[in-house]
Amino acid sequence: MRWRDAAGGLLAAVVLLSPCACKDKATPEAKPVEVPVVKVIQRDTPITAERVGQLYGAQDTEIRARVAGFLQGMHFKEGSNVRKGDLLYTIDPSEQQAQVAHAEADLASAKTRHVKAVADVNRYRPLAEMKAVSQADLDAAVAEEGASQGQVEAAEASLRLSKISLGYTRITSPIDGLIGMTQAKVGDYVGQYPNPIVLNTVSNVSSVQARFAITERDYLDLMRKFGPPHEGGESRLHHDNIELLLADGSVYPHRGSLDFANRQIDPSTGTLQLQASFPNPDAVLRPGQYARVRVIIDVRKGALLVPQRAVQELQGQQMVTIVGADGAAATRTIQTGPRIGTLVVVDSGLQPDDRVVLAGAQKIRPGAKVVAREVSAEEAAPGTAPGAGAPKPPATAPPASH
Repeated sequence: MRWRDAAGGLLAAVVLLSPCACKDKATPEAKPVEVPVVKVIQRDTPITAERVGQLYGAQDTEIRARVAGFLQGMHFKEGSNVRKGDLLYTIDPSEQQAQVAHAEADLASAKTRHVKAVADVNRYRPLAEMKAVSQADLDAAVAEEGASQGQVEAAEASLRLSKISLGYTRITSPIDGLIGMTQAKVGDYVGQYPNPIVLNTVSNVSSVQARFAITERDYLDLMRKFGPPHEGGESRLHHDNIELLLADGSVYPHRGSLDFANRQIDPSTGTLQLQASFPNPDAVLRPGQYARVRVIIDVRKGALLVPQRAVQELQGQQMVTIVGADGAAATRTIQTGPRIGTLVVVDSGLQPDDRVVLAGAQKIRPGAKVVAREVSAEEAAPGTAPGAGAPKPPATAPPASH
């Protein structure tokens, strides 16, 4: 029995060690990695410079108390539109009325003295001809007449000044515009420091002015592109070259034009202040708002663009990974230009038909086969998962601004 058991074990060992039994199973090839890719975008692209600016009315006029006194009345609604000449405030006129009365009395007295002086001259002149009075008496009478005439004129000027001061107790709007919140209420003593002298401000907001600063380099670029202003100060920046981006990210529907540049560069900041005017027919814009001013300084015809997130930087070089027609990945060194939103302009290194890997390029070896899944530029934007698709706007959504 033992030799049979030994023979069986030997047979089993031979079977286990046979070439058929010890042959390794073939290892399956690794599946190609699936990566999202986006086609290089080719289109005419405006090159812009954006700066933060502050808005002002076309005319912002301060309403001041030009005489001191107690505020007696407020004759407008705050935040409403007022017309030129509308009564806004009244100041207690008692003091000014007293000054007018005093000036009128002084004028009457001066006129009386002048009448007497004229009568004296008329009486002394024939007597002096008859040698009944001395020539010195006549000269004194003539001098008194001239002095009294000057006193009358001075009294008349004083009366006019008193009446002007009395008129200042009625404060009217100097322009048509939007009036703001009052700085003083009825009963306040105004017109003298430290109490309010500037009572309010009226702004003409039919158009607004955006004031912003640019660097010396930006200024030189603009001068090379558009040249100096025409004779008379008119800019060569056309009306459709300046846009306004509001605080909510929307683009203001009306474009503006550059109408002012300061005479010098600010030495403390190295910037130049510019001013652009924008129409404001719906009074949407208000003085004091902050907005971004976007100046179109150039338009690149047929520019190539790729998503910024597809560009990698290594040792100071900008690179992207592309997928060829055969599915093989390759690394390209590119030269980039300005950023346009989530895209970047590619100056060199890519062709219009290239497909650029959007994400996961660092995990792909050059020459490796991949499965390219194309996504649109909208899907490639940050915050949208590739392949998920951009959400559809509601049916009632307003058209996008251009």
